[in-house]
Amino acid sequence: MRAAFIFTFLLIGIGEGLATHQQSGVVEVLVDGIPVSQYSHEGTTYVEAVQGREYGIRITNPTDGRVAVALSVDGLNTIDARHTSARSSRKWVLGPRESVVISGWQTDDRQARRFFFTTESRSYGAWLGNTENLGIISAAFFRERASMVVRPMPEHPRLPMPRSSPGAAQDRSQAEAAGAGSEREGTSGVPAPAPEPPYAATGMGDRVRHEVQWIHMELEDQPFATVDLRYEFRPVLVRLGVVPPPADRDPLDRRERARGFRDTSYCPVP
Repeated sequence: MRAAFIFTFLLIGIGEGLATHQQSGVVEVLVDGIPVSQYSHEGTTYVEAVQGREYGIRITNPTDGRVAVALSVDGLNTIDARHTSARSSRKWVLGPRESVVISGWQTDDRQARRFFFTTESRSYGAWLGNTENLGIISAAFFRERASMVVRPMPEHPRLPMPRSSPGAAQDRSQAEAAGAGSEREGTSGVPAPAPEPPYAATGMGDRVRHEVQWIHMELEDQPFATVDLRYEFRPVLVRLGVVPPPADRDPLDRRERARGFRDTSYCPVP
């Protein structure tokens, strides 16, 4: 993968203000390289998380100049896992009209560890002990004031990593097992009550090559655009009224519509 530029130090100076015509930065969540649907509901933009699935975040510069983008997942900067203000955070640098896909937590100057949807208890934020902002992807876009200068990579702490990485495959298998178990009846023969739906967060998955270079830029004082995406598992989106419930959500309604016969020739073989 080609090198990505990381902005590391904000220089505050007097310069021209924000342009009159404001342009919005573009942020998309990709699963298998395809943008997932976004839902607007009561002033919040939602995307659906699928437990165990890896994902990437595509950020797009809508302007004709360079920009620096502060990108956080679960309140943690995707470069150094810190929870700071957008103004003081390390940022990704995009050229005019450029897009870049950030696929994971940047762990050093050559590789990252993939994002994947998991539960709160198994998230990277939980491992770090920072669970105040789970379920949110945020990006703040800053315009450049002056020309950038490429400099050697500064000394900085490496992104902390779990000793045993909760892989997406393991998370996916556990999710399937939980789904199967929820359909079983209790020991008394009475269907077990539906468990509280889990809430989505992001884990640290497999390694992926992602080379970066460090630069210094002078930026405007305030971002010209900010984007927030909240992600939840489908049962939570249904409870919030973001997406409609499935047609057969009520088992009693399904049983009321049951019929004994339909036209078939033979028993199907599994």
